[in-house]
Amino acid sequence: MWPPELPPLPALTRAEGEVIDSYLAVLDLLGRINPARGTDTYGGLRAAQALVGKTTALRDALALMHDRGESELHAATLAQALRVLDGERRARLISVPPPRS
Repeated sequence: MWPPELPPLPALTRAEGEVIDSYLAVLDLLGRINPARGTDTYGGLRAAQALVGKTTALRDALALMHDRGESELHAATLAQALRVLDGERRARLISVPPPRS
């Protein structure tokens, strides 16, 4: 039996796709840096070093959109793309986990 098919991604411009990809990459790195979830300093250090490049890519994608006159973010469409790409789970990794009982 095949796993359930994922819903299709909404239509995005190339710049919007870059924003989503870069944003998710930043979330993943922040999740690795999160001291409440981390296991070692070296992994956090490596993620922090990589964060600079990923945030630069995010900034560049947003600057490209702005330069092209795309002054609005279509939040509903971008949120749908984030859900399809597992953004909710990835965003939870940057929060403080609940206390253990």
